[in-house]
Amino acid sequence: MKLALVALILATSISQNAHADAVKGEDFISDARLLYRIAACGGTDAVDATVQKIVDRHCKSVMDRMEKFRALYFVKGAAFFAKIEPQDLPKTVVYPFGGGDLLSALVAFPEATDITTISLELAGDPRRIGKLTPKELDNSLGALRAEIGGLISVGSNTSENLSNQQKNDLPGQVSSFLLGLVAGGYEPVAMRYFTLDDAGEVHYLSQAEIDGADKEALAHKPKSLKHDWQNPNFSSAFGNVEIQYRKIGETAVRTHRHIGWNLGDDYLKTHPQLVMHLEKKGQVAVLVKGASYLLWRGDFKRIRDYLLDHLAWMLSDSTGIPPRFARKAGMVQETFGNYEGAFLESVRDNPFEQDMLDLWKDQRKRSIPFRFGYVDANKQAHLMVTRPKK
Repeated sequence: MKLALVALILATSISQNAHADAVKGEDFISDARLLYRIAACGGTDAVDATVQKIVDRHCKSVMDRMEKFRALYFVKGAAFFAKIEPQDLPKTVVYPFGGGDLLSALVAFPEATDITTISLELAGDPRRIGKLTPKELDNSLGALRAEIGGLISVGSNTSENLSNQQKNDLPGQVSSFLLGLVAGGYEPVAMRYFTLDDAGEVHYLSQAEIDGADKEALAHKPKSLKHDWQNPNFSSAFGNVEIQYRKIGETAVRTHRHIGWNLGDDYLKTHPQLVMHLEKKGQVAVLVKGASYLLWRGDFKRIRDYLLDHLAWMLSDSTGIPPRFARKAGMVQETFGNYEGAFLESVRDNPFEQDMLDLWKDQRKRSIPFRFGYVDANKQAHLMVTRPKK
């Protein structure tokens, strides 16, 4: 009887463990490590002799710029952010409109343990890295360098480059995220893809589900999340990615999730799972930069309202939340650097433009030692902190 009970307990335990493994989905860490080494130039693992020169040439170009970025942002920037950020800053970060840019979140919030980036760009299929011919790899790495040029120079990228990443044989978003890990001194320990269920909970994709999505993509070519964005050359399974990572030499694991989602009101109305997912995080630190002034617009009210309801502290350039919305929500804003007009000419006649000009004019001058996001109309660096009144 006792033996039967032990067998039952053991069988139940095995079943539960198997279920837990299934819940976590397929782990693409092998592909992630290969991308980390070849595309992001991390670590010292040997690469195939047939592509050694290609990888060396790529990494020399990338790391020459990355060393300058590290010196300016991870070294000089660390002191700046440590001075302005509160001691009780949440370690959970939400970065809307943050296509490919884990790098800036790691710079601004080095103690974060949970980072979510959201953008129109989908994460990308990591499996091709081991199947490319030397010529294909060389071409893809060259395209990647062009696509991430702004990111590893000033921490920003153009919409055109981000859109083009959807056509690269290398997963542009994933490669950019891994580049951020390399720059910050981190390494990946797991990589899984997921969807959000109707309650906003994460559902990790199994191999069978990925195979099904691949078959569907062959029958019906995947579409982008916005009509003027490049359609992805990979299946819908690879839209959202979770990368678990750790500081090199440490054991504590942190989590970055990228969610490919359209943040416009019309899309959020019919696809509310994202906001439901974000709301479960409670109060968060927020980063917004280079966001095309979308938070100034009436058709991005839903994501703006979410941010105002859940931000504990928000760092942004002028594409953040306009002062009239912040004041109405009981927020205060503090300015850094100089602001004398919007970076994009198309919004300079927007009624919120004068609000921004007045905000900077009415506050004492606080300096910022580097560009972080858009510059202003006169190419001046600026930042803005939005926080609840004390």
